[in-house]
Amino acid sequence: MIHHPHFNDIKVQHGQIKIKKNSVDTFSFDILPGNPGYDQIHLLTTLIVVKNLQTGIVEFDGRILMPDDSMDENGAFGKSFVCEGELGYLNDSCQRHGEYNDMTIAAFFKVMVDQHNREIANDPINKRFEVGRVTVTNNTDNVYRYLNYDSTLDNIFDKLVDRLGGELKVRKENGIRYLDYLAVTEDRKSTEIKLAKNLQSIQRQVDPTEVITRLVPLGMRIESEDEEAIDASQARLTIAEVNNGVDYIEDEEAKRIFGIITRNNVWDDITLPPNLIRTGREYLRDNNRVRTKYVISAVDLALIGLDTDTFEVGYYYYVENAVMGIQEWLRVVGKTIDVVNPNVSSLEIGDQFKTASQFQSEQNRAQRNVVELETTVARQSQSIGVLRKELTGVNSAMETIELTLRESDLPALNTAVKQLEEALENLNEAIEDLPVYDVVTYDRNGLMISTDKAKLDTLQNYEPATETMDGLFPAPDKAKLDRITVTAPVNMDELLRRLEEVEGRLNG
Repeated sequence: MIHHPHFNDIKVQHGQIKIKKNSVDTFSFDILPGNPGYDQIHLLTTLIVVKNLQTGIVEFDGRILMPDDSMDENGAFGKSFVCEGELGYLNDSCQRHGEYNDMTIAAFFKVMVDQHNREIANDPINKRFEVGRVTVTNNTDNVYRYLNYDSTLDNIFDKLVDRLGGELKVRKENGIRYLDYLAVTEDRKSTEIKLAKNLQSIQRQVDPTEVITRLVPLGMRIESEDEEAIDASQARLTIAEVNNGVDYIEDEEAKRIFGIITRNNVWDDITLPPNLIRTGREYLRDNNRVRTKYVISAVDLALIGLDTDTFEVGYYYYVENAVMGIQEWLRVVGKTIDVVNPNVSSLEIGDQFKTASQFQSEQNRAQRNVVELETTVARQSQSIGVLRKELTGVNSAMETIELTLRESDLPALNTAVKQLEEALENLNEAIEDLPVYDVVTYDRNGLMISTDKAKLDTLQNYEPATETMDGLFPAPDKAKLDRITVTAPVNMDELLRRLEEVEGRLNG
């Protein structure tokens, strides 16, 4: 045990797990000489397991990859380690050359896994995989492939994942390590990632480099009729004869937005032009996208019982940031876990492939949201300015009343009360003109903080002042007015009438 969050002082100084779709997981950590594992961790042979004690989930399982000893300027010693997950074991074996024709995807996948297991059969560390679930398919559910001498992991990606899509996933059941090859699903979690809830920061990265507006589909190789030809670059089947002599197809909508961007794609197993143009159109439709990736820092409230689901790679979560025009289900494809502060997760959300029209629409929507926000803030600032001015008038009127009360100047009091009445009317009109923002509640901040919202509501609903309770002005001032003119509650008409009576008596 080199780290435990509770029962002892054995801690790593830094520990970070990085999990990413179709990538080998990594775990990096630092330890000091007082840690029991300081001299017991060895290159490639020490196994590392990180378990979440609250959820029971094993977040990382792998081996030490790279150690690093260090001493800082103060003479303090320490060690840093980088670990790789179990998927990295597939880099320890090589495939052998072979041709595999008319073989199902699952069977071809098993060929590579079996070769890996033969290669590492006598390894003192258990690196064996059993073939798990294979759900990736294509039109024929079979492949025609050549294997080369690269590592097993490189061959799996080159021959299957990069061409057919899908994801590799390592799982363990009853002590057996399975390797799954799964089609992408749209499993959704109920936990939302939203402003003013758990979203701390968000960065959107747009990559248009994979956009194709003009595609040249290429099929099987065409052998040269010249027997002495030595050109290594052979001609290929094109769609020209079934496409009015033109060897390319276009995405007109993408072309209008991005201009002409020409790329080609090769299908070695297609031998007929009609099949080639059909496949090319399908490829252009399914793959011609603007790649959008989000990097999000969010608080995992499930760890403290305030949310139902924790964040997991491979699942969709509803992400809302209206200012940036983001209101959609997004898939977590990467996650960074801080083992010292596990509630703060950095999430990578990707694979959001936008069509040209979606990309343009989102840019327009985000621009509109910014303009609307600027307008709303300007209106809010203007309203607050008017309200501040009217409040100043009320305060001035109150000061006049206080002065006349202290000096017992009854004629001046009449004028002061009229000024106060006028100031109150102006204040009420200013308050009525304030815009109403649905996003602001008593327990959630919006364009203003919730406490300010409560203050405004209180300002709109002042009760009449009494001798013991403050109202529109303090209770002591109310008591002074009552002793001179009226009894509670204050009535402006009655107050003016009595003031006139007092003035008449004085004149008489």
